[in-house]
Amino acid sequence: MAIVAGTHAAGDVVTLDGVCARYRVSRSVAREAIRVLESMGMVASRRRVGITIQPATAWNVFDPRLIRWRLDSDDRARQLASLSELRRGFEPAAAALAAHRADPHQCRIMAAAVSDMVMHGRSGDLESYLLADKVFHRTLLEASGNEMFRALYDVVAEVLAGRTHHGMMPATPNPAAIALHDEVARAVRLGDTDVAEKAMRAIIDEAASAVAPED
Repeated sequence: MAIVAGTHAAGDVVTLDGVCARYRVSRSVAREAIRVLESMGMVASRRRVGITIQPATAWNVFDPRLIRWRLDSDDRARQLASLSELRRGFEPAAAALAAHRADPHQCRIMAAAVSDMVMHGRSGDLESYLLADKVFHRTLLEASGNEMFRALYDVVAEVLAGRTHHGMMPATPNPAAIALHDEVARAVRLGDTDVAEKAMRAIIDEAASAVAPED
């Protein structure tokens, strides 16, 4: 979080002993934490140099943990905007593919997820609503039959969770958004690629406008 927030700026050097002292952890724990951050491109560890903070351009921005940390920071608005642009680039295409490739079981799961969204949306149970929303999007990406799209599910899940956990969801979810999910599910079941793609794009546009900062 300190790296994401800029407290540790790119080029800063910290030591393993310094990490141990600051966070009151053993060297083995500190070393493992640094190893994880290094795998994410956030730091570079070199003998006789120390642990160097890397610029944001080197970070693995698709890592769900990094997405979560950025959504927890003051960078939230910019991160959400970036993620919305990414989603526009692949989820409508995934919906169109799903309309070609989804099997009956996947169609039933999506329809059930929409029903759960309706029920939990009315009751205001946002955590249960979030779970149903995640099931819907995970199944859609799986139904696309494209392993690259499927691998992006964790990115979508962090966006959905971030909106809920940072107070960006209304107490009662937007019925129009739920209706769009239903439209996607129906279009996928009926094999209507155009409607599936357009409705999915509308879902992303609605979510993006809901979290956009006010002027």
